Amino acid sequence: MEELWDWQTTVKIYHRLIIYHPMTLQDLNSLKTDLSVKAKNGMDFTLSASIIWLGIAYIWTLSARSYDKSVLTFIAGAFMLPLAFGLSKVLKTQWNTTNPLESLGLWLNFAQLFYFPFLVFTLMKMPDYFVMVYVIITGAHFFPYAWYYKTNLYAIFAGIISVGALFLGLTLESGTMFYLPAFMSTSLIVLTGLLYLDSQKKRGTSTQQFQVQ
Repeated sequence: MEELWDWQTTVKIYHRLIIYHPMTLQDLNSLKTDLSVKAKNGMDFTLSASIIWLGIAYIWTLSARSYDKSVLTFIAGAFMLPLAFGLSKVLKTQWNTTNPLESLGLWLNFAQLFYFPFLVFTLMKMPDYFVMVYVIITGAHFFPYAWYYKTNLYAIFAGIISVGALFLGLTLESGTMFYLPAFMSTSLIVLTGLLYLDSQKKRGTSTQQFQVQ
């Protein structure tokens, strides 16, 4: 875990790569394919999120105020990362490798935290739509992972989830908002299956072009 958070080590790695082995487009594509196969396209995170969002769907069936359900949704979301790391052991996804792109994954994941002011505003002013905004933010943040894992699946589902959530949010009554997190969970389950198939298709083509000494 410390390697993922050690930005100084990451900078040193990039510095060595530039000086001793200028990275070509082929090198970059090879690194992304290698990461896609070893991390199985991050399917431990999408599977974890699908479970969490299923729980959130249950929360939104409760006969409580939208504000209270929104707060519970926030709390439930905090379990996503611990569950993902637990699932990584079960799914045997490989992290903590020498791939210099690896640490970028968590930075991309935590980038969505800067959208949270929108969530806070929605929580305070329009709690009925909190879960819709949360789904849109979560779905949209998948987009850069299409480049990261070299698969268009993340880009496609970023659009499906974001636009689908907006459509549902505009058409659902406040008492049926649980369909939004249920839609999110279903989308993530489908995405997880497709990501697994994609990583298996790439297996055998993954080669590490260089090692950082």
